[in-house]
Amino acid sequence: MGRHFGNLARVRHVITYSLSPFEQKAFPNYFSKGIPNAWRRFTSSFFKVAPPMILMYLTYTWGNSVHQQSKRKNPADYGNNE
Repeated sequence: MGRHFGNLARVRHVITYSLSPFEQKAFPNYFSKGIPNAWRRFTSSFFKVAPPMILMYLTYTWGNSVHQQSKRKNPADYGNNE
């Protein structure tokens, strides 16, 4: 009844190779190349990302403080009430 899932289409002139997961190294060059590469990528993008994030954080905290101050009542308006 029809084709099986692995044989749905016939592809010509395409060569595929695969390696068993049991024959691969789990973490090749992790300490010698992986960590220095991650540090290089972090430092190259940090100065592009951090200043706008800091600016937005300062703007957000300033806006919240101004909003809280505007919600407070002025005690001088109620000084002569009895």
